[in-house]
Amino acid sequence: MHEGFTLWFTGLSGAGKSTIARSIEKRLRAHGAKVEVLDGDEVRTYLSKGLGFSKEHRDENIRRIGYVCELLSRNGVIAIAAAISPYRAVRDEVRARIPNFVEVYVECPVETLAARDVKGLYKQALAGSIQQFTGVSDPYEPPLHPEVTVHSSCQTPEESADRIWATLEHLGLICFDRSALAHE
Repeated sequence: MHEGFTLWFTGLSGAGKSTIARSIEKRLRAHGAKVEVLDGDEVRTYLSKGLGFSKEHRDENIRRIGYVCELLSRNGVIAIAAAISPYRAVRDEVRARIPNFVEVYVECPVETLAARDVKGLYKQALAGSIQQFTGVSDPYEPPLHPEVTVHSSCQTPEESADRIWATLEHLGLICFDRSALAHE
């Protein structure tokens, strides 16, 4: 079936991390995999309540998510993290702790994100109303060597999920019996 691993989605706010992560989760569950998603917004509510958006607090948030992913994956669960995780050093720190860490960069230009921003956060950030907004007034450091990059400005969530799935198969992290699927 599968052993535990961590699938870590990083990218700017609104890039599609959670949407694609949920698509992968659904596919894995359909194959009987044990999988848990740690969504950045949910983690901020339940695991990292009280943390702000300074670099130190953002790093602490990512370390907490990483710790939970480490626990899950070493116990045979596929842990999926979908968090902006803007700083490369702390992502690399988490990667170093977790065997079978797969980084997924969900790339999307700020201009595209601002144009499709349903919450109006980019408009506010670009106007200076929101301070420490990643990609606008706060830095985002893209990964240098992610295992897979998807481009949400020109790929559908399904196309991105297909690309990620193919990468997981190529890495030997998932291998499901397709004969059962052929009869459905």
